[in-house]
Amino acid sequence: MRVLLTGHQGYLGTVMAPVLTAAGHEVVGLDSGLFADCVLGPTPADPPGPQVDLRDVTAEHVAGVDAVIHLAALSNDPLGSLAPELTYDINHHASVRLARLARDSGVRRFLYASTCSVYGAAGGSDLVAEDAPLRPVTPYAESKVRVEDDLHALADGDFSPVFMRNATAFGYSPRLRADIVLNNLVGHALLSGEVLVLSDGTPWRPLVHAADIARAFAAALTAPREAVHDRAFNIGSEINNVTVAEIAEQVAEAVSGAKVVITGETGADPRSYRVDFSRFRAAVPGFDCEWTVKQGALELADAYRKHGLTREDFERRFTRLAVLRAATEAGAVDDTLRWRR
Repeated sequence: MRVLLTGHQGYLGTVMAPVLTAAGHEVVGLDSGLFADCVLGPTPADPPGPQVDLRDVTAEHVAGVDAVIHLAALSNDPLGSLAPELTYDINHHASVRLARLARDSGVRRFLYASTCSVYGAAGGSDLVAEDAPLRPVTPYAESKVRVEDDLHALADGDFSPVFMRNATAFGYSPRLRADIVLNNLVGHALLSGEVLVLSDGTPWRPLVHAADIARAFAAALTAPREAVHDRAFNIGSEINNVTVAEIAEQVAEAVSGAKVVITGETGADPRSYRVDFSRFRAAVPGFDCEWTVKQGALELADAYRKHGLTREDFERRFTRLAVLRAATEAGAVDDTLRWRR
């Protein structure tokens, strides 16, 4: 297929593009470039594609494309809370506009990167499946719910949206993020000797490696239409349903000499949920995640050491909020997060 991959210069896109290419697809990228320089270690060659803001996409950008994989977004809760109006403008309205353009241009499959955060304050001990009530507690998660609803309304006999509700990502990517839980805890452990947990450690988190997300999207891209059309799928593995305290213990094992420090200063986190991932395995026989949290912690620790992670990089270059603040203060982007030309 000829696949348009939005967010190809992001944390997940940099891992996903080579996986799609290796599977024989022709990949075309589309990215604003806001995080293209968040690099740790050698970066594979990017697929060709324009640097364009998602809000400025035109029909020309989706012409001749067989499928769209839509990753591009303001991609975490702190960013969404900082500027909720921008989160809805980019994550919701621009995403739906892209989908309409894709449908009108003859794109047949549209894989949307949603999130397990849509379950938000699920609570309880039961595994959360795709038909569970959605209880988003942040603008970021709410924007994902709105897009799913609007894409469902666009689905028809020719246009198949698929909602890939990824668990919290982890693992090494040449374009790193340090503001997601496992990546953050490993970095803090290496740089300070402490695995610092600011919550009380009790919330449940489902985790999934960036490489497993890439493999899942590649599998959904070619799955039979009837298996995936207009359906939501949790992406991850039950083995990686872990509490924050358990994640911290895995990090302490991966980083020799580091000790776990749970301060509890931010109190109980309402985002707590354990997720059932069986629907995707049933829809795409043979697929399963390969990475555990422990393996990911070891991989990250090795990569951080090998590529010389510094505290400055950890706190500024690889934290999305810090990158955007620095770009804004430097006058590189305006208050709508568009590049100044």
